[in-house]
Amino acid sequence: MIDSNVLIVGTGALANLFGARLSASGISVAMLGTWAEGLAALQRDGVQLEDAGGALSSYPVKATDDPRDCTGASLALVLVKAWQTERAAGQLAECLSPESIALSLQNGLGNREILAKYLGDQRVGLGVTTTGATLLGPGRVRPGGEGIISLGSHPRLGPLVGILEQAGFKIEITSDLDALIWGKLLINAAINPLTALLRVPNGELLARPSARALMSKTACEVSDVASAQGVRLPFDAPVSAAENVARRTAGNRSSMLQDVSRGAPTEIDAICGAVVKSGRKYNVDTPVNRSLWLLVKSMTTGRDQ
Repeated sequence: MIDSNVLIVGTGALANLFGARLSASGISVAMLGTWAEGLAALQRDGVQLEDAGGALSSYPVKATDDPRDCTGASLALVLVKAWQTERAAGQLAECLSPESIALSLQNGLGNREILAKYLGDQRVGLGVTTTGATLLGPGRVRPGGEGIISLGSHPRLGPLVGILEQAGFKIEITSDLDALIWGKLLINAAINPLTALLRVPNGELLARPSARALMSKTACEVSDVASAQGVRLPFDAPVSAAENVARRTAGNRSSMLQDVSRGAPTEIDAICGAVVKSGRKYNVDTPVNRSLWLLVKSMTTGRDQ
């Protein structure tokens, strides 16, 4: 059994970033994943964190593909892609203790419900983060700018909040997590699919009038769906909010662009697909989100169906 303070489920960009920062602060970190090359790199070199100048620092973690190695874990961070949540939930059901908490900081809608199906409501926490990262290779990551972790209140989150703050993450507790989740969903829907389809960094969307117009229409559709179900977004102007994020992260390659660039499945089902399905439920038309959903799905030849 691997002894650790925190179990991270995932071996992608954010999982590696969180692993490096927690390890650097003296926290013992275990990482549970399925990517053989990523696990091998983590076992051999730890997480390699590359700074803006290209310098590398390595931080030790304990990496495994077997949930039985993590039996009795009490604090977990779920940082897998949305399409991997069901598999991750099954693994966590094998290894988490009865008094545990698994905190999802994933993109898209539906992750909490899947985790709760396997773990129960009392063992699932939910949050969103604006922290970014770029996966450079197996076990190697570059930070993409400091962000905030916003968490819904939960009686079991105290120890994990303390550990994240020890690692230098900025934490806020909110009573209206739905607003933040839909706010992040709007930003992701407006930026990620277009960058993936056009193969451009975030800021390039603002320089192309047609792309900018599609960003605007996508954001407005998400805002309309949120409003129809009584969710108040954390900003008054959805189009400006999306454009401001694209501007602040102009050089960043979105997670969806990173996925399609390496031929991996995307989170489009949990982003634009989720908007379309919610729109149907509340009788809100979402033609742009539907088009982006189908276009991105067609790029991955059925692997994210």
